[in-house]
Amino acid sequence: MSSLRERQMGKKKAVTDDKVDVDNEDDLWWWLIQRGVGASFLCISVFALLVRVAVSLHPYSGAGNPPKFGDYEAQRHWMEITLNLPAKEWYRNSTTNDLSYWGLDYPPFTAYQSYVHGLFLRTFDPDAVSLFTSRGHETYLGLVSLKLLMRWTVLSSDALIFFPAVFGFVSVYHTGRTSSRKTDITWHLAMLLLSPCLILIDHGHFQYNCISLGLTVGAVAAILSQKELVASFLFTLALNHKQMSAYFAPAFFSHLLGKCLRRKNPILEVSKLGLVVLGTFAAIWWPYIHSTDAIFGVLSRLAPFERGIYEDYVANFWCTTSILIKWKRLFTTQSLKTISLTATILTCLPSMVQQLLAPSSKGFLYGLLNSSLSFYLFSFQVHEKSILLPLLPASLLALEEPRAFKWLTHLALFSMFPLLCRDKLVLPYMALYSLFTLLYHAPGQSTGRSSTNKTDYSSVASIMTGFLYLCSFILHIVYLTMRPPEKLPFLFEAIIMLLCFSQFLLFAFYANAKQWLLSSKRSTTDKKKKFI
Repeated sequence: MSSLRERQMGKKKAVTDDKVDVDNEDDLWWWLIQRGVGASFLCISVFALLVRVAVSLHPYSGAGNPPKFGDYEAQRHWMEITLNLPAKEWYRNSTTNDLSYWGLDYPPFTAYQSYVHGLFLRTFDPDAVSLFTSRGHETYLGLVSLKLLMRWTVLSSDALIFFPAVFGFVSVYHTGRTSSRKTDITWHLAMLLLSPCLILIDHGHFQYNCISLGLTVGAVAAILSQKELVASFLFTLALNHKQMSAYFAPAFFSHLLGKCLRRKNPILEVSKLGLVVLGTFAAIWWPYIHSTDAIFGVLSRLAPFERGIYEDYVANFWCTTSILIKWKRLFTTQSLKTISLTATILTCLPSMVQQLLAPSSKGFLYGLLNSSLSFYLFSFQVHEKSILLPLLPASLLALEEPRAFKWLTHLALFSMFPLLCRDKLVLPYMALYSLFTLLYHAPGQSTGRSSTNKTDYSSVASIMTGFLYLCSFILHIVYLTMRPPEKLPFLFEAIIMLLCFSQFLLFAFYANAKQWLLSSKRSTTDKKKKFI
């Protein structure tokens, strides 16, 4: 045993504060065994699956709400379409595929996922995915069996994609943190696997965000372990599953390009990454690349510009400022597309420049947070559920920014509260919020979450945060117990939106500043080394 340990320790492994380089998988497995992380992951995973099952017993989006029945029916309908029509017809309006009834509006990889899940449903309940007759399939027996089968597809997707990706990320991330204790690693796993927002949206409201987010986490883990080609492949899959994964694209692009430019043959390195990306796109889009009309037919479904620059009461710039500036009246859709694209690029740019100039693993994680916040705040047609994307890198950085992570989770939950109320998910909302709070303050926490640590969290900030918590608590009660004035039917939603947007904006400034501070710290360290 001792000789095995010596042999493993002798393997080449470079670890720095912001860079993890694991050259041999045996090193990683030896580290996992020594830390006992495998058992912790198994226990947390089983508990996280049970929590998901409990949430899935509650209502879903559109339950008993004809004629379109919400997101749940949309996912089932896509299984119906992909099973019964050839691939070239999936995105085309026809007598057999009425795009006005939940037309497929995600990239082809989502369509393939719907096809595979449709095969599963057809095995046990053929009527649930039969063409035409299965729409609004809500007979009592059919609904019970279909709900169980549909919920199982989400649960299995979570367990097969998101859970392993989280385990891989935590393993690689903590290999490079010499100060990580087992309690920190276990806490980090719990924060990722028991994220209340993701559980409520996927297993309550009903979606498959766990797939695209899981592929993104896997790509991040590959970046941290210096496997850029694997990372490019996984992120391309994520991008082809949900187009909102583009929220992370600036961070991946700038980090990988910054690293390629520092190697001996940058053109070759960039070419290899480009070939992986183009090859993956070609394989996924194969049924449509035979003609430009087919490609643009799919692309037109992925960009819902006809809906306008915003819907509902999402806590981003366009919806919040529309209280004073009537964007939809003042500008055409084409003008708003240009304005929003410009605003998104400009707000992403500082984070991208930092990674181009000084690419690092920690800077990359902050870059993911900053680029996704930029898209959430300023891009065209954002939904409440899109806050899941900025929340993911905040969760990955939970040990670096524990208080900021807690605050963003609170805001993300609060911003989705009206949506979850419409889905009748108030009880699981409250239960998961309480569970998150208990786990966050679990015994054995690191000093970064200790109430005695004030180095990065001033008393003024504590008072302000406490006041905002109180405001949000009062707004929860008001929303559940009072009716708004008849002249202002969406008053409470607007107040929630204003509160959350102001904090998201401040958080974006804070995260960008933290990312740029990494460059200044690195240059200071380099200067000290020169003097030595």
